[in-house]
Amino acid sequence: MSVGIISIGMILLAVWLILTGLSSFVKLGIPNRAMGILALLAGILLLVRR
Repeated sequence: MSVGIISIGMILLAVWLILTGLSSFVKLGIPNRAMGILALLAGILLLVRR
């Protein structure tokens, strides 16, 4: 990963972290399965990118 370019894995990780943090304050109504899939996709894409 070069400097200045954000990979899709990092974007998914950021979205997952933001949604997880928000869900502790506000009931978002996002199913746990969707959050799990988002986390898995982020992790897999980050590992593939390395």
